[in-house]
Amino acid sequence: MDSSGSSYAIETINLTKIFPDWWGRPKVKAVVDLNLKVRYNEIYGFLGPNGSGKTTTIKMLLNLLHPTKGHAFVLGGRSTDPAIAARIGYLPEESYLYRYLTARETLDFYGRIFGLPAPVRKSRIDTLLEMVGLAGLGSRRIGTYSKGMMRRIGLAQALINDPDLLILDEPTSGMDPIGTRQIKDLLLELARRGKTILLCSHLLADVEDVCDRIGIMYGGRMQVEGPVRELLQHRDELQILTGPLTPEAREEIKSVIRREGSWCKMTTPVDKLETFFVNIITKAQASQPTSGAKPGTGIQGFLAAPPASPSKAVLEQLVAKKPQPAAEAGPAEAAETEPTQSRPAPKKDLLEQLTGKPAEPTVSPTEAPTEKPSEPPAVPKLSVRQDVLQKLLGGRKGPDGSTEQTRRPESEEPRNAE
Repeated sequence: MDSSGSSYAIETINLTKIFPDWWGRPKVKAVVDLNLKVRYNEIYGFLGPNGSGKTTTIKMLLNLLHPTKGHAFVLGGRSTDPAIAARIGYLPEESYLYRYLTARETLDFYGRIFGLPAPVRKSRIDTLLEMVGLAGLGSRRIGTYSKGMMRRIGLAQALINDPDLLILDEPTSGMDPIGTRQIKDLLLELARRGKTILLCSHLLADVEDVCDRIGIMYGGRMQVEGPVRELLQHRDELQILTGPLTPEAREEIKSVIRREGSWCKMTTPVDKLETFFVNIITKAQASQPTSGAKPGTGIQGFLAAPPASPSKAVLEQLVAKKPQPAAEAGPAEAAETEPTQSRPAPKKDLLEQLTGKPAEPTVSPTEAPTEKPSEPPAVPKLSVRQDVLQKLLGGRKGPDGSTEQTRRPESEEPRNAE
C-alpha cells in the first residue's frame, strides 16, 4: 500500500478529453467521463480498438496531455510532482530510442535522467540486459536491432528506475513467441514483487494470461470492467476433465447426462500453439547456438526484493544537484573568473623602422599606476620614413609625390575577353 494512504494506484474522476477543430469547436471526443480505478499490486488490462481513447488516457495520466475536465491521480498524487514521476516506468507504443547508442549507453542515459549513481547504473544495466535476454548484445547499436529486440530494451529502460507503477503500451508488439512468453512471466513476477502494471495490448491472449482485471473502452467510454475469469466464465456450462475412459464408460456418462436433461460433448484436449512452439524452441536451444536474442533470466538483482516506498526526503537527496566548489570549478568556469587579457603589444622592430627611434617599453594594465596624472603627457611627434612606409604598403611614388597602389583591388579585376 502506498504511503500516501490512497487505496488506488491509478484513479480518474470524470476524466474527459475533447480535441477542438480550427475554430475551437468540439470535434473529437477521445475520452468521456472515465472513472478508472487500478488497485495496488495488480495487473490491469486496458483494452479497446484503435481510436478508443487508451493512449489519450495514458498521456493524461502522465501529464503529457491536459484533460478538458476531470482529474487523474497516480500513486496518490499527480505525475506533475517529481517525486511521483520518479516512481513511474513507461513504455510507449513506439520505442523512441537513439539509434546510434548501444543498449548499455541507452540504459545509462536513462539512469542519469533519474539521478542514479554510476555504480547503481552499472549494476542495474547488467541485471536488466540479462533479464530481457540481451546480455550478449549490449554493445550493439540500437539501430541494428529488430523490432522485437527494441521492445526488449524498451522494457529494460522502463525498469531502470525500479518503478512502483509500470505503464506498458503494446509491450510484446513484434516480439517472437519465446520473448512474448518471457515477458508475460516477467510481468507476473513483477506483480508478485509489489509492482502495479497498466497493460495496453491488442493481443488478447496475452492479456488473458497475465491480467487480474480488464476494462474495455469504445468511443472514449468504458464499456465493461471486471476480473478476467468472471467476465469470461460461462455460468450455464460445466467442464469436466478426466483421464482415458473406455467406450463403455463414455456411453454410461452420456446416458447419465441425458437423464439430467442436459447435453455433453467429449473431445481430446489440445495445447495452445504458443505452448507447442515454446517447447520446440526450448529443446533446440539446448544444442544449437543463435546470434539473436536469448532467453531472459527472469527477475533478479534490484527487482527481486519488494520495493519500499521511498520518502520524499530521500528522493530529494538522490536528485539534488550539489553546488560545485570554487576550487573544483571546471576550465570554462575558471576562464570566466580570470581578468580580461590585454591586447598584444605592437612589434618593436616594425615600430623602430617606421619612426627611426627605439620604441618605449610597454606597461601591462596590471602594472599601470592606479592614480591618474594631473595632466596627460605630451605625445611626441614622430617623423615617418617614407621609404620604409612605401615598402610596407607595396606602393610606388607617383609624379606628384603621392603614393600609388600597385596592387589592383579584387573588385577591379579585369574581365575575361568576350
